[in-house]
Amino acid sequence: MKLVNLSDKDLVSFYIKGKEEALEELVKRHKTRLYSYIFLTMKNQSLAEDFFQDTFIKVIKTLKSGKYNEEGKFLPWVMRIAHNLMIDHFRKQKKFRKVNYKGRDNEEIEVFSKIGYDELNIEQRMVKDQVRNDMKDLLDLLPEEQKEVVK
Repeated sequence: MKLVNLSDKDLVSFYIKGKEEALEELVKRHKTRLYSYIFLTMKNQSLAEDFFQDTFIKVIKTLKSGKYNEEGKFLPWVMRIAHNLMIDHFRKQKKFRKVNYKGRDNEEIEVFSKIGYDELNIEQRMVKDQVRNDMKDLLDLLPEEQKEVVK
């Protein structure tokens, strides 16, 4: 029986039953499309290779644990795993962005480790400014003795 002629569903089933070659065929079958998607998203060959490998590590773990729900959609499922891994990566990058500057004694200092800084997007800044302005307007409406308490 040639693995090339089998459906993804059959290959997954064979792999779960211990036929390692079935996974090799799945990887060969979908490598170009998956890798292209990752590379176009990451725009870095080294990262793309890492994410491609991490994606299949997660695929293998899920298949081996019996948690894969076959609905005839192997490739979309694998693409979603890659997508989620990349989103997690971007979230971590944004969260831990580093900005350094040289201090007085010429040592590098990481800015955001020294100050509490929450980066706000433009919408969040606008909302924050509007709330601040509304609070000022409301405070102006208070009687003088209540204003003293708030200040």
